[in-house]
Amino acid sequence: MNLRTIASSTYAAIVAASVTASLAASGVASAQNARDQISIVGSSTVYPFATVVAERFGQTTEFKTPKIESTGSGGGMKLFCNGVGVGHPDVTNSSRRIKQSEYDNCQANGVTEIIEVLIGYDGIAIANSSSGDQLSLTLAEVFLALGKNVPNPDGSEALIENPYTRWNEINADLPDAAIEVLGPPPTSGTRDAFAELALEGGCNTFDWIAALAKSDKDNYKEICHTMREDGAYIEAGENDNLIVQKLEANPDALGIFGFSFLDQNSDIVQASMIDDVEPSFESISDGSYPVSRPLYFYVKKAHIGVIPGIAEYLEEFTSEAAWGEEGYLADKGMIPLNDDERHTAADDVAALKPMSPLN
Repeated sequence: MNLRTIASSTYAAIVAASVTASLAASGVASAQNARDQISIVGSSTVYPFATVVAERFGQTTEFKTPKIESTGSGGGMKLFCNGVGVGHPDVTNSSRRIKQSEYDNCQANGVTEIIEVLIGYDGIAIANSSSGDQLSLTLAEVFLALGKNVPNPDGSEALIENPYTRWNEINADLPDAAIEVLGPPPTSGTRDAFAELALEGGCNTFDWIAALAKSDKDNYKEICHTMREDGAYIEAGENDNLIVQKLEANPDALGIFGFSFLDQNSDIVQASMIDDVEPSFESISDGSYPVSRPLYFYVKKAHIGVIPGIAEYLEEFTSEAAWGEEGYLADKGMIPLNDDERHTAADDVAALKPMSPLN
């Protein structure tokens, strides 16, 4: 049974009636009368994908085009988990999986049934202006450039405050240029994913730091996920366009953003090689590019059948025309799930299956 069938069946009417009663019992006014437009918040990386789905959805159905706000993954989760009812978003986009603390916050605030939708993959690019030289970096070099505390250059198993100010101080083959990297703030899922994949990946090239993951997990995470704060890393907000503008003005600077945005601006910026692999549709899809991550959105099951069009929006997003290998989201730069992943995800969404509790 697909979503269109569900949305138009007696089952959908029963769901709508029971959810409306549930909301009324909790003191929430009838959502059908209070709001007739889907409210979506969250990741700036997922934003362009959700926007194109929302626009098509608004053009091809009887429902209004959903309202989408780019708040960052962390900001979106906070808004999403604040409660159930017309004053809270129906959907939040995320460029990382929901955290345990966020899941717990949702549960505490009555957001007890959450539909998790893995929509595809994206790589995180470290890029510079196309007018400059393309860099080739290792994960270890990325960590040494951006970590707050890094291994002492004397080779001892000790950490010191990051002493590197120029790339060639890390590796003589790198440019004699100041380390200046523009990237997202802590509220961004891209920042979280970059810390987990790039910084932690670089951390793990030092065996004695990697060993801390078992012996002192909190210290390990502090070392491997904390960006330096001395000006070499510059928080540029959630607006990737601003980063591109600054890279154009300074060819020696680097910027951090999703592959999809890189792909859309390939005439202006170029990606650095990471561990000898350049981010591309193929290298992200097959997992060979080391800084790639899954993309998600999360839906309140309690709002389905109450806020008009949510089930139909889910159907559009998980259609082959949208997220398939030849779908319009791939044209926008999203890396599709493989066939088995897509079919499993689509079946779970069609069944409105809530996610299992996090471990």
